Order: sequence, then structure tokens, then C-alpha cells
Amino acid sequence: MSDIFDVLWLSSSPALARFDQPLLKYLSKYMTVAQWEYHHEKDEGSSIDEAVNLLNEFLTAKNDSVHLAGHGAGGALALSFASRYPEKVRSLTLLAVAAQPAHTWHTHYYVQREMFPISREQLLANSVCNLFGKQPHHTTKKLITALDKDLDQTPLSHSLFKLVDLPKGGVSMPMMVCGSNNDHVVDPSTLQEWSKYLKPEDHLWQYPKGHHFFHYFYPQPVGEQILSFWQLYHLQSILLTQSISPKLAK
Repeated sequence: MSDIFDVLWLSSSPALARFDQPLLKYLSKYMTVAQWEYHHEKDEGSSIDEAVNLLNEFLTAKNDSVHLAGHGAGGALALSFASRYPEKVRSLTLLAVAAQPAHTWHTHYYVQREMFPISREQLLANSVCNLFGKQPHHTTKKLITALDKDLDQTPLSHSLFKLVDLPKGGVSMPMMVCGSNNDHVVDPSTLQEWSKYLKPEDHLWQYPKGHHFFHYFYPQPVGEQILSFWQLYHLQSILLTQSISPKLAK
């Protein structure tokens, strides 16, 4: 593993990792960024504990602590890791993560499956509209496929039979929590529940639009806020000029 990165972005499944790329491309102009994806085979069990253990193995050779970040279930994973291994995390940045971090879009999907007698595809189509806003028909079909795969790939063990919870609370390192004002999953009132766990140095920030994947639609304004937060707690010199543009690492 290369030791020359300052930021580690966590992706909970390959199916939705593409929606992180615009933000990561923007951030990588100023910081050295690596991306870590959780993978498991169809015949293997998956859990947040397994993902945390794999991530810890990945960071074993890293000499310095990192800025850890993630969106949705990836953010829930980042929070779980930061709580368990605080010495390895310089700061924590969460995008579209509820104060109950297991309450992701998957939770909303399974609750609606139980409540409404509609097909899986129709419910996924409704989820596309809630997560991304109204999209053309051909785009909706592609997004349905991505969400369908994500249901199988996420380390959160939700199902029609049981919804899981994760421990609530803040972390010892500086933390930034970001959201969108028109996110149907982590709506403004849900995001405000973080207030009871925030320390004086923590930040709670919302963008006016962009739905659940606001960082995909508006990478620059989201990235600017995150960079400002990181700059406050970065222990080395931050790269502030366009002339130095480290590649996005994987």
C-alpha cells in the first residue's frame, strides 16, 4: 500500500462508487486522495464489522493518521472505524449520514417494501426519484440497476425481515457532517439530530439542493467546504495551487 495519501474516501459498494468520482476528482487537485471500496463475493457474508476489520488491515502500514470520509453507507463505515480506531483518524467527514448511521437509503427501501404492495422495480424507480431527483427514463433504468446491486453489496445487514441499527454518538477527532436540504433520506430535521453529538470544533453544513447524492451534482461547492474543514486540522502543508495535482489513487 502506498503511504503517500492524506485523505481516504470509503465506498461501501462498487455499484454506487461512480457517484463519488466528481467530488474526489475535485478534492484530488488539492489533497492526496485514496479510495477504498468494500467488496465481498455473493457466497460470502457481509457485515459492518467485517468491513471495519478489512479497512484496519489496509491501514496497518500507514504511518500517519488520515482524513477519513464517506457518503451514505460508506460514511456509516467511516464512523464505525473512527469510533473503534481513533488513533488512525485525523478527522472524519460524513456526507448524507444520519445520527443513527444505519438509517441509509436501504432502510427506507425495506420499510416501503413492507408498507406498499408494489413491485421491487417500481419501488426502486421511486427510490431513484428520491435519491437523484426526476431523471429521464433511460437514466432511471440504469440507476435502478445500480441501486439493485447496491442492496446486495452494502455491508449493512438490512433485509425485509430485520433492520439493523449501529451505535450513535460523536467521535474524539474533529468531525464534519454534510447534507442537502432536499434529501429525502437524511432530511434537514434528521441531519439536525447530529447537534447533540457535536463538539465545539465540529461542523454541520447543508447545501440547498442535490438530493441524497448532492456531492455528485455539486462537487465544487461541497469540495470547497470540505477542504476548508480539512485545512483547519491538517498537520502537513495543504496543496493550495492548481500547479500540483496529485492523481486520484485507488
